[in-house]
Amino acid sequence: MTVLFSDILTSITPAAEQEFMMPDGWGQGRALFGGLTAAIAWQVAEHGVSNEQHLRSMTISFVGPVQPGPAQLQRRILRQGKSVTQIAVEIVQQQETVLAALFSYGKDRPSAVRITDTPAAKVPAESDEQTAQRFPQSKLMPEFTQFFDYQVSVGGLPFSGTDSREFGGKMRFKSETAAISIGSLLGLVDAWPPALLPLLQQPSPASSLTWTIEFPEPLPTDCLASDWWLYHAFIDYAADGYGHTHAHIWDKHGRLVAISRQTVTVFG
Repeated sequence: MTVLFSDILTSITPAAEQEFMMPDGWGQGRALFGGLTAAIAWQVAEHGVSNEQHLRSMTISFVGPVQPGPAQLQRRILRQGKSVTQIAVEIVQQQETVLAALFSYGKDRPSAVRITDTPAAKVPAESDEQTAQRFPQSKLMPEFTQFFDYQVSVGGLPFSGTDSREFGGKMRFKSETAAISIGSLLGLVDAWPPALLPLLQQPSPASSLTWTIEFPEPLPTDCLASDWWLYHAFIDYAADGYGHTHAHIWDKHGRLVAISRQTVTVFG
């Protein structure tokens, strides 16, 4: 039986090094869903920092395909200061690093600089359930997408041959009932296909090479993983089999909660 996203994360212990069983049922091509493996790395890092420091930024390098089965989770504190802590996490399988991540935590401190007006959501918060574009139920869809709902309202569907550099809409977990966490938000953000895919006219594989996601403020406490979250991606540059994109993510109230940047490989 496939385990819920939140149950996978709660099974991770505070140990700096631990054996872990990567779950079945969360496939993404020949690897596990990148949003899940990133969230696993985050949970390992989260156990190594104080509650006073909030995650400001994390960078993930998807070194190789993470497979279901045994893995080693390893956390290393690179520096722990009064305000900022830097943590490195690796996922290792068969003595090879398959994911490497760097987490930057920092607590609030006084500053003369304060710019808090953020980009407004470019995704309609309310949409017609009858006319919203949805990803098709197809064998071509990755296994993990069964756990999410999507509504596409910016750009086109994957492999539709659109010429738009923008891609987005709304996403939510189907079955998760808990309050949103960094881990579940990582799953939601990475559940979206790379923004390059709508430009293609036929199915082609693509995957994230690196992923950096930043959190301007602690996540809102009045939102659930099953709420609709707004996502808007923009292609900055794409050529020679690689694409560079950035995205903004807002909660259901239109508050900016994350800024995501990806380098994507595409084989088409």
